[in-house]
Amino acid sequence: MQPLPKITALSFIWAASCTPAIADQVGKVDVDWLGNDLVIEAFADPKVEGVTCHVAYFERGLIDRLQKGDWFEDPSNSSIACRQTGIISLGDIDRSDEGESVFSESRSIVWKSVQVKRIFDEANQTLIYVSHARDVQNGSAKMSISTVPLFKKN
Repeated sequence: MQPLPKITALSFIWAASCTPAIADQVGKVDVDWLGNDLVIEAFADPKVEGVTCHVAYFERGLIDRLQKGDWFEDPSNSSIACRQTGIISLGDIDRSDEGESVFSESRSIVWKSVQVKRIFDEANQTLIYVSHARDVQNGSAKMSISTVPLFKKN
């Protein structure tokens, strides 16, 4: 019987930061003859029942990669739209100013990703979803935002 692998602090942090939201590709739009596409994915917020987000991002084609030589990088640009798609039920969500990651997708082999965070604006009863690039070294101002109001029952 082989011993179990040791759990390091880094692997624990990585596992804890992974989000349970899984996206389904719902569209793919060709944008040029180089094989570049816009990919549209949908995911349900794992802790807020009744909210679905759609994220669109650019995916480089093989010809573009050959032509430019940087094989492993895709741009971090993304767009997001979130809507109520059912009866909204808030689970145990993070209510801090920093919010909580609800979705992440790698955009390069090492460390670069598109992240979606949820922030709860309690005063205005609104969920805010921010899509942004995350990189170890080079922060980016490229982002997109979407809001979902929480209407009170009469």
